[in-house]
Amino acid sequence: MPKKTRTLPLSLASACAAFLASGVLHAAPYRAEAITVLHDSTVGVVKGSYHVASTPETVLWGRLPNRNAKVVASFPSGSIVTFDTVSHEGILEDQGKNPVEYFGQYGIKPDDVLKDAVALTKSALAHDFDKDGPHIVTGPIAIEGAQPGDVLKVEVLDLEPRVPYGVISNRHYKGALVGEFPEGTKRLDSATPAKPADYGNVSIFTPVRKIDGQWFGFLKEGEKEIRFPLSPFVGIMGVTPNTDENWSSVPPARIGGNLDINELGVGSTLYLPVEVEGAKFYAGDPHFVQGDGEVALTALEGSLRATLKFTVIKKDSPLIPKTHSDALVSPFAETEKYWIPLGLSEDLDEAMKAAVRESIGFLSKQLGIDRRIVYAYLSAAVDYEVSQVVDKTKGIHALVPKVDFADYLKLELKAGTLTLPVGAVEGIFYVPAEKTVKALGLKYAEKNGVVTVTTPAGKITMKVDSNSYLVGKESVRLAVAPIKTKEGVLLPVSVLGEVLGVSVNWTTEETKIVGQALIL
Repeated sequence: MPKKTRTLPLSLASACAAFLASGVLHAAPYRAEAITVLHDSTVGVVKGSYHVASTPETVLWGRLPNRNAKVVASFPSGSIVTFDTVSHEGILEDQGKNPVEYFGQYGIKPDDVLKDAVALTKSALAHDFDKDGPHIVTGPIAIEGAQPGDVLKVEVLDLEPRVPYGVISNRHYKGALVGEFPEGTKRLDSATPAKPADYGNVSIFTPVRKIDGQWFGFLKEGEKEIRFPLSPFVGIMGVTPNTDENWSSVPPARIGGNLDINELGVGSTLYLPVEVEGAKFYAGDPHFVQGDGEVALTALEGSLRATLKFTVIKKDSPLIPKTHSDALVSPFAETEKYWIPLGLSEDLDEAMKAAVRESIGFLSKQLGIDRRIVYAYLSAAVDYEVSQVVDKTKGIHALVPKVDFADYLKLELKAGTLTLPVGAVEGIFYVPAEKTVKALGLKYAEKNGVVTVTTPAGKITMKVDSNSYLVGKESVRLAVAPIKTKEGVLLPVSVLGEVLGVSVNWTTEETKIVGQALIL
């Protein structure tokens, strides 16, 4: 893959003041709005230093790579790579295996259908609707220097919708309510891509559009709409298992795969145990948003352009998260707010037990807390979420709030040549606004509690104690606001990503949490 020279990621660090150191379709098709976002592999901004397109030569359909799989590209550790992922919804057999016809029902013109999806369905790629998984899996790529026993750190830097629509599906024999849904339909033996309605499945076309800086999905019923915010993530991220067998893309496993954890959006970090040389990473199953459980079978599925950073952590390094086992043998994740230990099993009870054991192991080993205290804390203060119950292997993950462990931790944000503490106020992480903005190479001005940040794309205005941000002429509302103390204006860290467009990912290094700010 050619190296992109247009943009060089800028690594930054920031200082903190002493204060902080403390199937069946709609009866009436819902017409989509005019296309506002569309990428094929040659269109749009590629934010990574490298680009991996989803073509018939770079994808697997319905299965994961094994150790014999040929890599589609190889990159050094530390590389930032952009993947063009393709959703399987709209191209499967029960939808006619013809995305132009399928999306054409909803007013999508042929030229506005994702060209990658069209190319895949027209190719010789083999796919068995009943035996294979549904997912388009892009890769694998090799990360140079990765060896069995190492850990691959994957940081999600950016996710961008490739098209302004997605699909939510419920299929026979699948989902949380098998035998009850889909309602009112049966699967006929005559079902084929030429007779997609005979599958008796339900697929609901769902437009998305941007309002006040936030993406929303819309479900239409008559003259009424259900509107819900999007929270994109890549459902499949994993490394290749040390096996000659062909693995279905459906069940998640110790090497990642179809984890379907909706917290793994922009700003998240995923740790994966390496089993083969080069790690052989792959990505797929992009989601616009998913509810915990994913009960109908699919989330709101939609193609995403994903920019990821890859770092090899060598075996026995103190940078590897400590969990229940002596070495990292299953995925572990973190975000700005949470550590995310997880458990996987075909038995939901066993998945829960595994997630609790991983949580106890992490907090006791990583922070040196008595296991009895940890167990009590988990019971009192930690939420365990069901990531999904529809992918054969079920997943449960913990959301362990980092802010609860302020007495055990040191927080830092790296920006350029500076590395200074981050502070927490009422559970929100803050950095000093002026120092952070200037360290990012942006212009900063403040007068009477109004802060103006000038970026290459234009001006951003915000007010102290207001959660409304003006980005150019567009208003963006968040749940957090800048605050002012005697040390100056403090900016919530989340504002860096959601307003300023800066990617901030977090790594736990023993008892230190380090944020890395990147301008892509």
